[in-house]
Amino acid sequence: MWTNFCKPWFFCCLLAALTIVLLVLNVSQLEHLDHESVSATFIDTSGQDIPLEATGVSRKPYCGYEHQILSKRERLEEASLLEALQSHESYTDLVPFVKSTDPSSSYFVILNSGAFFKVGSQLEVLVQVQDFQGRPKKYGGDYLQARIHSPKLQAGAVGRVVDYQNGCYKVFFTLVWPGKVTVSIVLVHPSEAIRGLPHLQEERPDRVYFKSLFRSGRISEITICNVCLPGNLPVCNFTDLYTGEPWFCFQPKKLPCSSRINHYKGGYLKGLLTTAESAFFQSDVNIKMPIHSSGPDWVTVIPHGAKETNDPEPSQSMENFPSGYYYKNQWMSRKFKMHQFNEPENITECLQGKMIYLFGDSTIRQWFDYLITFVPDLVEFNLGSPKNVGPYLAVDLKHNILLRYRCHGPPIRFTTVLSNELHYVANELNRIVGGRSTVVAIAIWSHFSTFPLEVYIRRLRNIRRAVVRLLDRSPKTVVVIRTANVQELGPEVSLFNSDWFSVQLDTILRKMFSGVGYGMYDLRTEAEES
Repeated sequence: MWTNFCKPWFFCCLLAALTIVLLVLNVSQLEHLDHESVSATFIDTSGQDIPLEATGVSRKPYCGYEHQILSKRERLEEASLLEALQSHESYTDLVPFVKSTDPSSSYFVILNSGAFFKVGSQLEVLVQVQDFQGRPKKYGGDYLQARIHSPKLQAGAVGRVVDYQNGCYKVFFTLVWPGKVTVSIVLVHPSEAIRGLPHLQEERPDRVYFKSLFRSGRISEITICNVCLPGNLPVCNFTDLYTGEPWFCFQPKKLPCSSRINHYKGGYLKGLLTTAESAFFQSDVNIKMPIHSSGPDWVTVIPHGAKETNDPEPSQSMENFPSGYYYKNQWMSRKFKMHQFNEPENITECLQGKMIYLFGDSTIRQWFDYLITFVPDLVEFNLGSPKNVGPYLAVDLKHNILLRYRCHGPPIRFTTVLSNELHYVANELNRIVGGRSTVVAIAIWSHFSTFPLEVYIRRLRNIRRAVVRLLDRSPKTVVVIRTANVQELGPEVSLFNSDWFSVQLDTILRKMFSGVGYGMYDLRTEAEES
């Protein structure tokens, strides 16, 4: 009898034990997934948000710019943007250094330099580039920066460069102030250098790498992070839940993905160029070197009519290019009437009763720094944020002014940023009510220079959607987009933050936000009198 009774009892105990084991395993697995699972959001052809589940750890890293789900309109827009920036190479083999562009032997000529010019007239300049053997080049593709300037007037304006793809370039300037005006032409990069930049952009987005610290108790691990990670190692998927912006870190060996503490720039890769390629990136040889005139490099401009004025003059061509110029070290728009705020009281009067949100990189953070320095009533609150990273907050209680700054989400080459402070601009815009008392300023370009253009297009697409939604619900909201600017370059910086990259990003920024109800802060630092 005891034998018959023990058999079912034994099986019941065994079944109960197996049930408990399975339950523990399932709970453990659910906890693991809860820490590491994310949901990526994409846009289908109907324009509706569709959440797609993604696992936290993957053996095949997801490259966000390669696996986007776009509507037909978005695909056409992206193709159009990429086509507009496509370089048309007339040569395929690596050119010997002596046959590359030599700025010291190249020259420019002012056409009709002996003629009289009036304010509002067009000035044309012909540029002939030559190689280091003194021979005229037969193909184009060089990156030139051109400007006119009058140092005594602290005036400057940029020119429009037309490449004839045969070694000749023509530069068009609109003369917008009277007096002696000098022409300056600079070779930023020879065509032979530019030829390699798109390959770095597409094939080496890892040339700037990022890291994150993972910590739990006494255990700490640091792993590499990026938009896309190479190899087949397990990764932590930190793709944003709402925008679908991809971001990944290699999975720590001992810690879960949920233990990530911070984000920071890891460094820059070396040895990206061969010895032959490095010859095209030399300071004092072919990076930002002046091209001199073979004759006069200046013209005299007389006032338009009897009255001397620096007011904007309507251009007869070039679609009113440029949009503005510097005069007496102040930016003068040729499209809009400008108000100059030279005193703190003027700024306070303009911003009274306003909430100002600044989003983006260091170029917009400088606005925050300037305002709290120049306007004494704006008092910064110490939020304990890392220097140059933020978030920052300042208030003027007397005049009811609130000023905020927050950096954009990764990729961002700042020093340590806490993981919970990595906010995407689009998500921040979605949280703003908006209205007549709200001002939003955005600057986002510099930290995308090392990535394929599709990564930047995607980010702007998400921000543009958020801007449109903000203006739809609150049309009186003021939105300002800050454009890109140029900078000093050397051999190393050229591979990561070249002005050539900046011009590409700036072109995309302007095209994607054209027609959206915003204000463009048109920054032309190459026109500024240094």
